[in-house]
Amino acid sequence: MPYKHLERADDGAVTNVTLSRPDSHNAMNAELVEELTRCFEEISEDDRVRVVVLAGDGRSFCAGADIGYMRETASFSYEANLEDARRLAMMYWTMDECPKPLVARVQGAAIGGGAGLVAVADVAVADSETRFAFSEVRLGIAPATISSFVVRKVGASHARSLFVTGERFDAKRAREIGLVHSVVSGDELDAAVEEKVGEVLQGGTVAQATIKALLRRLETTEPMEAPGLTARVISELRTGEEGQEGLAAFIEKREPRWRTER
Repeated sequence: MPYKHLERADDGAVTNVTLSRPDSHNAMNAELVEELTRCFEEISEDDRVRVVVLAGDGRSFCAGADIGYMRETASFSYEANLEDARRLAMMYWTMDECPKPLVARVQGAAIGGGAGLVAVADVAVADSETRFAFSEVRLGIAPATISSFVVRKVGASHARSLFVTGERFDAKRAREIGLVHSVVSGDELDAAVEEKVGEVLQGGTVAQATIKALLRRLETTEPMEAPGLTARVISELRTGEEGQEGLAAFIEKREPRWRTER
């Protein structure tokens, strides 16, 4: 089924997912939420994909929720709002659970839910002129559906401050608190994203998917159980096909079979 509000372009092992509502700064509506969920469900099952780049067409990455969408939800009953919120939460969960490394290319504005998209990315590269905010409180609501991902990314202290003030902040602060990982000038953004993609392609796909799953499990694992969990994970990787190939390639001073150059 084709997409209306986003574009998926496959370039070998790299899949580019671009939010495509530039006239509204790629603000999210119900259709875009459904399409992002479906897109990442498909990507998660696609063995050809090794890394995903999430971007926004036009001047902004994502300006949060669409005004018309917000106006519509304001008239919903509690039950309808609950169902709508569950669909939004499922979108973020699906993106976060995707076993493929996710690189965010961020420019212009990443507001509210748009900043939430940055929070679920494994690697985020931002234009130095980007502005961020978790501005929901200024509308009398809360960034509830993205809160767990944001807290995990920036920590409870920064999240509390940014959530209760709704203040705007720049890319420099976003990097300082860990929301993004690299900040470059606008004319260097594509090259910086390409560099990160190239670095991801150096790693093993099974190892990368396992790392993502392990980090999520450690969030809810009791401290005394963590050593056993991590020991099992590394043992499984070392004895697995990919781990055996990687170790053999290192010893034999050659490239492992999975490595892809860009």
